[in-house]
Amino acid sequence: MAHRLLVPDAAHAAAPLRVAGEAFHHLRVLRVAKGDSLEVFDGKGRAWAAEVLSVEEDAAVLRLGLERTAPRGRPVSLVQALPKADKLELVLQKGTELGVHAFFPSVSERSVVRLEGKSAEARQLRWQRIAEEAARQCGRAEVPTVHAVRGLLEAVRSLPASTRLLVLDEEETQVRLAQAAFVDRSAPLALVVGPEGGLARTEVEALRELGGVSISLGPLVLRTETAALAALAVLRHLDGLLG
Repeated sequence: MAHRLLVPDAAHAAAPLRVAGEAFHHLRVLRVAKGDSLEVFDGKGRAWAAEVLSVEEDAAVLRLGLERTAPRGRPVSLVQALPKADKLELVLQKGTELGVHAFFPSVSERSVVRLEGKSAEARQLRWQRIAEEAARQCGRAEVPTVHAVRGLLEAVRSLPASTRLLVLDEEETQVRLAQAAFVDRSAPLALVVGPEGGLARTEVEALRELGGVSISLGPLVLRTETAALAALAVLRHLDGLLG
C-alpha cells in the first residue's frame, strides 16, 4: 500500500495542495521526494491518489489525482465500558480496522478504571490519535471519532435517535447477534460492551428501557476486548465486507 497522509481540509484546499505542519513532518519521516506517489485522505470518507510536486524547507506541494471510493457497511458505534490497563487501545485500533464509526468509552457500575478531568482529556487525545493512525494504516478514508469518557447511560443517550442498540448480555441465551442485526439492515447500530465483570443487571434493564436489545455471541466465554472485536467482525461479515 502506498504511503497515506491525513489532510482534513484536502477537499476544500487550493490546487495544488500545500502541506505543512504535522502532516509535513510525517512526510519528512517517510522521506518522500519529488515524483513520489501517495494517497491523501481527509478522515471524513474521501481519498485521492497524489503525486509529490516538490519538497520545500517547511512544506510539500502535492497534486491530487483520482478520488477513490471504498465500500462501506452500516454505521456502527461501539459503547465500550472502560477495561483495565491498555486494552481499550487494542479495541480502538482493531475496531477502526473493522469499520467502527464512533467510539464511546464509558464508565459502568463494574468498571475498575475511572478517568476524569485533565487525565480523561489527555487520554481522549491519545485515543483519537490511535484511531487516526489505525485508519491511515488500514486504508480507511474516514477516521472514527473517539468521544469523551462519560457514564454508560449518558453515552447511550447521546447516540442518534435512529440508532438500534444491541447489548452484549452474558445472561442472554435466545437472541444471537446475527439474528438481531438482520431486523433492519439500513439502520445504524450501536454495540454496548461491559467491562471485565460484565454489565450489572440494573444497567441491562436501564438499557432495555432505552430501547436496547440483549444479544448473545454464543456459548464461548470471551474477554471484554475480544467480545467487542468478535461482534464487530460478525457485523462486517453480515454486511458482506468480511469473510
